[in-house]
Amino acid sequence: MTPPPLGRPRRKGEPSFDPALDDLPLVAARDALHKGRWSDARRLLAETGEDWDRRGHRLTVLGEVRTSVAWAQEWQLAEPDSAAAAALLACGTVFRALRGQDAPEAARDRCLAAARMAPRDPTPWLALLILARSHGTDDERARAFDQVRARHPDHHHAHHLMAACLAEHQRDDRDDPLHEVYDFAAWAAEQAPADSALAVLPVVAHAERYRVLARAGLADRDPTASGHWATRRARQVMKAAFDWWLEWDEDADDAACHPRRQIDLNYLAHAKLHEGRPAEAAALLGRIGPYVTRAPWSYPDRDPRQALRAARRLVLGTG
Repeated sequence: MTPPPLGRPRRKGEPSFDPALDDLPLVAARDALHKGRWSDARRLLAETGEDWDRRGHRLTVLGEVRTSVAWAQEWQLAEPDSAAAAALLACGTVFRALRGQDAPEAARDRCLAAARMAPRDPTPWLALLILARSHGTDDERARAFDQVRARHPDHHHAHHLMAACLAEHQRDDRDDPLHEVYDFAAWAAEQAPADSALAVLPVVAHAERYRVLARAGLADRDPTASGHWATRRARQVMKAAFDWWLEWDEDADDAACHPRRQIDLNYLAHAKLHEGRPAEAAALLGRIGPYVTRAPWSYPDRDPRQALRAARRLVLGTG
């Protein structure tokens, strides 16, 4: 079983919210990086190869380690031509900038340097998009996203980030049914391959809009009571996404093996809770396993573990 994140004790019976998900090699490499053993991260990224979704996930998780910049710099001293070391340094500097420990300009420069060392890798541009969400303009976010898509059109994390960024555009005091985030999500889902997890992006867009509206006081902070999940649009996107999951699940032996699959099943599970369909939510949670991802859009100012435990108790008799 995956150990809990360092410094975050787990209470008995509570779901774990580890950004590494069930990626055991990533957990081991992250723990080694905490101790200064960057060779484990080197080996992990070499094994990841050009699985760009998994590479992006692994580098962002490793980059969040508070000592990642120092160890990436040591790695670069040993291997100055390592594109993986440059990418880890870029990701680590981005997260330092987000914590106010480094200048955004320094993080931006390191992302561009990493991109020059690995022209085919979308991960440095993903890091730039993460940075631009908090320290950039709309044009900078769009440029970073376009660079990711040019290298990997189906990039999962980048599409989620853009949905979140667009959802935060609020022009008046209501929810616009023609909001640009809905158009973006529908376009991306239509452009994606038939088996792509981006089929769930319209659910993500609907969820991100709820997050923005609830935090602005324009929607009830109780997701079920808000009515946001009872609209015609919500019913349509949920039906399409759940139909995709049922069709995909029939052909998949490892339903939760990939980080993007886990994240999207998590979105579907939360949305099913808000629809008032706990049985379907619990079935999805069962497919994900014990390491459910945190969905901050779902419960503004509330602990999401309460709803997850309630669903498990109701349907599975656990938690």
